[in-house]
Amino acid sequence: MLILFFAALIPMAVGAVYYHPKVVGTAWMRSNNFTTKDLEGANMALIFGLSYLMSLFIAYALQYVVVHQTGLLSLLLMQEGFEDPGSSVRGLFNDFMELYGDEHRSFGHGAFHGAAFAVFFVTPIITINSLFERRGWKYISIHAGYWIISLLLMGGLVSQFLKLPVPT
Repeated sequence: MLILFFAALIPMAVGAVYYHPKVVGTAWMRSNNFTTKDLEGANMALIFGLSYLMSLFIAYALQYVVVHQTGLLSLLLMQEGFEDPGSSVRGLFNDFMELYGDEHRSFGHGAFHGAAFAVFFVTPIITINSLFERRGWKYISIHAGYWIISLLLMGGLVSQFLKLPVPT
């Protein structure tokens, strides 16, 4: 589960590069009608702290999208006897994990699912909010691009390195 804390740093690292004025920062400011003066005086500790917390929530949720074995774990975890290593339900889980526990656990697989999640879930949310806020397609594209890159990297990291928390 420690990997989720590292994955939550990715949106901040990507944002530092992506929203730099020499990348898309200037276009982002123009699409918001911001000046550098508008951005001064913010409580950056609060912004970064809450951003990291929200990114941690995203990393936690993303494990269920990119690591398919979590679906089986969540299905069986509450079944009677799962906590008993000798139970039939635990045996079923152990047998499955023996055969398929390492399937689709690569960076590339997680990156694919992270990017797909960004395209098919996050981008529609950004688009719907932006349409009602009367934002343009440039604004939507800038934010969608950021989340596609961030979730691609987060998904890859989580898929490659997450260890499932199975009681022994």
